Amino acid sequence: MKTIGLIGGITPESTVLYYRILNHLAQSTYGEPHSAKLIINSVDFGQIVQLQKENRWDVLDDIMKQAAVSLEQAGASCILICANTMHLTIEAVKKGVNIPVIHIAEATSKEILAKGLKKVALLGTKYTMEKTFYTDVLKGFGIETIIPEFEDRNEIHRIIYSELSKGLLTAASKVIYLKIINKLIADGAEGIILGCTEIPLLIEQSDVEVPVFDTTTIHAQAAFKLALE
Repeated sequence: MKTIGLIGGITPESTVLYYRILNHLAQSTYGEPHSAKLIINSVDFGQIVQLQKENRWDVLDDIMKQAAVSLEQAGASCILICANTMHLTIEAVKKGVNIPVIHIAEATSKEILAKGLKKVALLGTKYTMEKTFYTDVLKGFGIETIIPEFEDRNEIHRIIYSELSKGLLTAASKVIYLKIINKLIADGAEGIILGCTEIPLLIEQSDVEVPVFDTTTIHAQAAFKLALE
């Protein structure tokens, strides 16, 4: 297989998930004791969070672009930004390199269409839920997106940054997420996008009565498929 480049650290917890999934895919494809060919550039999540709060997306664009450049120079054949929110910088990243940068929302949209769904709910950080960079991609695939109400968005965001990003998984937060998900299903959601790469740590398909789209796994699978071509 070709080498996959990961821009990680956003968060370390989700980067571990990507690493585990990709190595499992390699082992499933080639058998034991094979593993995936990966290069990881792990950025400082503390710096990323502070710049997000300051709305310094120009600086974030540059950080992510430079991370991508280093991966290409190190021999990566494609790049994954290991966070849904940081796809806000994907255009800057694409301009900095000459290798494919796989968009997590595009990969997810293809999976949604494969299941024949047209209306889904999006969970993620407030940046992902409230800005249009993600829903615009879904719309381009003919998919209607609904998002949680204001207070629910705040609660989802809080749990991501104060708990999931630190690897803290609590039964109370799972109950909160499932209540929000059930409200979205009642509002017509045919499927649920786990649009933050840490949410699959807390919510699984077995918890929800409609299809759940684990964006971390979908993204990693898209990269692995490309790396085999």
